[in-house]
Parts: sequence; structure tokens; C-alpha cells
Amino acid sequence: MADAAERARGIQRTATGHRLTVWSQHATSMELRIFDRHDPDWLLQSIPMEREGDDFTIDSPLLEVGTPYAVGVDGPRGPRHAFDPHRHAVPPHARGIVRTPHGQHRATVVDPGFDWAGIARPVVPADRRVIYEAHVKGLTKLSPHLPPELRGTYAGLAHPSTIGYLHDLGVTTVQLLPIHLFVSEQRLIQQGRVNYWGYNTLSWFSPHGAYASRGAQFDGTGGVLREVKGMVRLLHEAGLEVFLDVVYNHTSEEGADGPPSSLRLIDNASYYRMSDDGALIDFTGCGNTVDFGVPAAQELVLDSLRYWHQEVQVDGFRFDLAPVLGRGADGAFDPGHPLLQRILSDPQLAGATMIAEPWDIGPDGWQTGRFPDGFGEWNDRYRDTVRQFWLGDYRSFRQGGEGATGVGPLAHAVSGSEGLIATERGPLQSVNFVTAHDGFTLADLARYDSKHNEANGEGNRDGADDNRSYNHGVEGRTDDDAIQADRRKSMRNALGTLLVSAGVPMLTMGDEFGRTQRGNNNAYCQDSALTWMRWERKDWQDAFLAQTQRLLQLRREHPALRPLEYGATGQRMAGSSGLEWFNAAGGRMTIDDWDHSHDRTMQMLAESTPDEEAYSRVLVVFHGSPRDTLVTTPRPDGATALELLWDSAADHPDEERVAPGDAVPITTMSMRVYAVHGMPAAGAPAATAMRVRTPPSPPTP
Repeated sequence: MADAAERARGIQRTATGHRLTVWSQHATSMELRIFDRHDPDWLLQSIPMEREGDDFTIDSPLLEVGTPYAVGVDGPRGPRHAFDPHRHAVPPHARGIVRTPHGQHRATVVDPGFDWAGIARPVVPADRRVIYEAHVKGLTKLSPHLPPELRGTYAGLAHPSTIGYLHDLGVTTVQLLPIHLFVSEQRLIQQGRVNYWGYNTLSWFSPHGAYASRGAQFDGTGGVLREVKGMVRLLHEAGLEVFLDVVYNHTSEEGADGPPSSLRLIDNASYYRMSDDGALIDFTGCGNTVDFGVPAAQELVLDSLRYWHQEVQVDGFRFDLAPVLGRGADGAFDPGHPLLQRILSDPQLAGATMIAEPWDIGPDGWQTGRFPDGFGEWNDRYRDTVRQFWLGDYRSFRQGGEGATGVGPLAHAVSGSEGLIATERGPLQSVNFVTAHDGFTLADLARYDSKHNEANGEGNRDGADDNRSYNHGVEGRTDDDAIQADRRKSMRNALGTLLVSAGVPMLTMGDEFGRTQRGNNNAYCQDSALTWMRWERKDWQDAFLAQTQRLLQLRREHPALRPLEYGATGQRMAGSSGLEWFNAAGGRMTIDDWDHSHDRTMQMLAESTPDEEAYSRVLVVFHGSPRDTLVTTPRPDGATALELLWDSAADHPDEERVAPGDAVPITTMSMRVYAVHGMPAAGAPAATAMRVRTPPSPPTP
């Protein structure tokens, strides 16, 4: 008998049909249930399954492609068990699932065949990666460039017009909000709302059918899966990576009174964290938490990752509430947890990019910087620092107060967050972002001081209250030209900072031109034009899009802005960037300069030491003061001229060329990027390390 960890679970093809294998430690019996393919509510036949260790298995010629099926499971009664042989459970490895007319779900046998046409995965070096977080439906639902039947679908995302837009923008990687099959929570259904984001997974193997074109949805042989594979193939052919946001921390079975559909009916006591009296332990805020101390739960996640990486050719994964995957029996997070280590060492996952959302609501839930080497991490500390510097502090200045911070924390964030991210891991394991699907859009950060989530039906209690945003004097929309211009500058400051920072930048769908959600910072239940991306743009949005494209171009052209490693003091290290820091007078930064919260001006001179790219030097001027000023540029060794590449103070920046040491006027609360022309003399001293004075730790989110 094969070891349980090695035995293939789910559906396997045989000479006479298919074999189904389902794991359950506590079940006493299990049966295969076959349903009518034209009416999946109609049960045709039940067949007992044989037990082999903790696996139940059956070979059946009735398991043909297109056949709906489920399992009935019986077992002991007790507070930790939820066996109910009268219910039809979806096997967790099901790669196709259909919904019955009565609202239940059945697994289906799908045809896995697909012609990849020899298209290989794109090779995107980590330092060149720019992630674009998008929603499958939201990205193209309003696109005028697509046939109506493809809007909001996998096929629509892979349409030439959509791919052309992503190429022109300059991103390298599309990270999709959940496409594992999900359902809406019972609370939302009762309110007449839906789960739009998709963080309520029913199956970790089957793709979400509602995102497929109509023909694929009604093809029970695997039409939805083929459309997903077709999307991946076309994105790969265009050189774009595909990452998935995956939700393994909890399931759609919710709390104790939630709808049982799969794991709860198969082995509740094994799959979920609970106390001895059967009360579910909730580290997710979603009613349940999967227990990854159980090897079978670990195997389920690994099988899912292997499937999507190997058979669907997905390139990377972003793990929702990732500390759950590393919590031991006592609930404490352990970077050495077997599941985290197995994900990193699994040969079938070699080459896949792994990114953790490093927080949950369990004990010590904020774990940013603590994941093992090999996991990238969403850097919320970076997000908060950039927002505070350019928006929260600006609001304070305008209201007669002082800034909360000097330039030190911003320099630490821009230079790769070393210390928060361990030196040996390097800056590319920091996924930098200013916005994400969860929270204000970039435009709304500059339009609203407070969240406006009334449409969510929770009395505006949901969503974050600490947004570090600034409405620039008017809450919401205004026709005041001066306020509009000031808002655009603040948006450009945040975006520009993101794209000159060491680490991997992530843009949120629509931020590249200023999409608004009218102040809703938790639009998880809004499946409407509020959350869909608008493709018709105003003139200012076209100008903002052009600036985003320009910044992405500068990042591609200047390796000094995207180092592979942290630098070391007094050394030139291949793959790192030497950084020198100057104050507004062109002198070296002092301790007082770092700490001063009033005259918040610093200049970052980044010098590349690339292995394979051309040498580059870039000067970035950050001016976070509410007053215009004159900044004296530094005199880098061998520099002959400074060419202005980008200026956040202007919708359409002018060309400018100055000499090293010249004084240049800088507009209040703005930043500039210069190319430094000329080469340093041979044997010139190395630039200082990337390290800057580490700011105080922020409060735990």
C-alpha cells in the first residue's frame, strides 16, 4: 500500500474509467454518488467505497468525463464531528464543479487535455517584475474593445485589446484576485449582496465558473478550465506572468451554522481548528480556520499548488492571511512550520513565486518580515510610511500641525526596508505597494479623509479607519481646479515613490489613471460600476496614465532603482545599488537631517553595479515640506550633467538639464528624478551602503 502522503487523491484515469480517492481519518464509511448530467440534482446511483488506511477509494466506469458526482460520508457523532450522510459532499480535489438548479454543488469529471502550442512560461527577472493586481471580471466588464459576450471573462482578459493595454502600461505580471471557485457568504445572500472579491473559497482546484464565457460555463466536460488555460497561454505568449491570489486559510463553510459542502462533511475534526468542545477557532475573521498541523491539510494545499503551477501553468501565488499556514498546535506562528518549508522545497513548485500577506487576526497576527527566505511579503510598513509622508503629514501641515515623521522612515522604505526584511533575503522579497484591492484607491487617498462604506450595508463600520489619506480641503468630488491639481500631485508623489523604490512594486487595477470607488475602502461586496474599471478616461486621466507609463519606463531603464541585493558599507557589490544621501544644501545627511520633521528634504543618489545591464546613476529629490524651496544638487564623482526625467509637480513635465551643484527650485510637496550623466573615475570610493537609520516600529495593524 502506498504511503498516505504519496497516494494520489482526487480523480485518476484508469483503463475502464476513473478512480476516486478521498481522505478522511475519522469517517466510518463513504460512498460515491453519481448524478444525472442533465439534472445534477437527480441521484442515479450510490456505490460504497473501500477503505485503505485513511483513504477511501473506488474504481468506476460511471466516472466518465462530464459526469456529476459527490460523496456521502458517515462517521461518529460528537462535538468535533459534523458527519451527515444525507448531504452530498464535494470531494476537495474536484477539478470541475457545477451548480445544481437547487443551489447545491456537484463535482464533475473534466477532460484535462489542452494544447499549449509550445508556449513556454515567460522569464521575468525578479528585479524587473512589476505586479498589476486585477480582478478578472472588473478589469474588462466595461471594456468597449471587447465583444459583449467576452466582457468580464477569462477570455476577455486574454483578448488582444486587454493584453495590448497591459503591454503599453509596462507591467510584467498580472496578479488575479481569487479565481478558485467561491460562493457568497450567507449573510450577504440574505442582504441581496454578493462576494465580489472572491475570498470565500469552496474549492481549491476548480476555477470559478462565473468568470468564463457562457459557452464554457455550460460545457461540463471542462470548458471553464480550458478557458482558464487559454487565458494563461495567451498571457504567456505576450510575455506576461500570471499570479493567483489563493485563499487556503479558511473555506466557505463559515462558522458553526455555516453551509457544509466539503471538508466539514468529510472530516470536520481534522481539517478545522477547534477546541475540545467543538467550538471553531477563528484566526481569519471568516468563521473558521484550516488546521495545517494536520498532514492531510498540508497535502491538500500542496496538491492544489502543484496542480495550478504544473497543469494550469500559473507562475506564482499570493497567500491570503498567510500566517495561518504557519501556525502550530499552540496557535503561534512559526517560520519553520512544515507547510511553509514544504512549499519552498517541493520540486514540483520549483520556479514558482511565493508571496505572503503576512498578517491575520490570530495571536501576534502581524508577521511582516518574519516569513522564511523564499517568500516575498506584502510590505504594509512601506504602504503606511509612503502614505503618511505624502498625505497624512500634508493634511497635518495644512491644518497648522507638524509632520509625524522625518525623512528617515521614507529613506528606509525607499531603500528596501532592510532590517524589516532580513539582509540575507534581499530587497526583492519586499512587495511594495501604496494601495491594494483592500482599501482606498490611489485617487481616493487624495479625495477622502474618511471611508464612505455605507453601500456595504454595515453602517459604515467595516473597512479600515486608519487610511493616512488627505482630501486636500474638500471631501470627495470638487470642481476647484487648484484642489484637483494638488490632488494629482499627491497621487504622483505616491506613485513616483513606489516606482523608484528598491523591491518589487505592485500597482492596483485602475490606479494608473486615477480610478475612484467614491470613498469605499472595503468594496468586497460591490459587483458594479463602482468597482469595475472604466475604459473611457478624462484628459487628466490620460495625462496621469502617460506619467505612470513614463515612470515604469524609467524603472526599466535604470537598474540603480531595482537592486537585487542590499549593499554593504564601503563596498561595490554586483547586483546591489550604492546609495548616497544628501540634504537640501547638497551636503551629506546628518542625524538631525534624518530626524527633522519640518524641513523634510532629502536627495538619494543611486548608483548601479549591475552584472548584465548598462551602468546607471539616478538622483531622486524628495521634498516633503509645505513650502517651495531651492535644492542644491550634489556633485557626484565624474558627473557632467543632471537631466530631469520626471517631476511630480507637473501634469506635463518640461525638459531640464542642470550642472552638478546647481540650485534648482522645488515645488512644495513634490519629488523629481534626474539621470546623472558621466562616469565616476576609476578607483573612486564606493558609495555608502543602502542602509539608513531604521525608524521606530509601527503599531501592529
